[in-house]
Amino acid sequence: MPTLIEQPSVIEAAGNKPKRIEEYAGRVNSQHSAVSVARMVSPEGWEEPGQRPEFEEITVVLKGLVRVEYEGGIMDVRAGQAVVTHPGEWVRYSSPEAGGAEYMAICLPAFSPGTVHRDS
Repeated sequence: MPTLIEQPSVIEAAGNKPKRIEEYAGRVNSQHSAVSVARMVSPEGWEEPGQRPEFEEITVVLKGLVRVEYEGGIMDVRAGQAVVTHPGEWVRYSSPEAGGAEYMAICLPAFSPGTVHRDS
């Protein structure tokens, strides 16, 4: 029988401004360890510390722009586009444009504070 996920769990986000994380599937809301799926809503000017996660992350931008800094450059990902970051790769996410951004983040395996390895 399929499992209904009635609502997401709201998780505290890292960064300089409040960002809403709604985890639908993952370690917190559904006890999935292989994958996490979360909707993010970040305000204009939000940025988080850099990180070197142990997981692959697929980011699908629904509204606005998500900026991805990586060793060697910067990539702007707009609504209707996606980006895949790879385990062990340094990245930093932000939403610099007016209106902020809304996006889905899928992590394989599931996101965990212990495996994200944020810059101090």
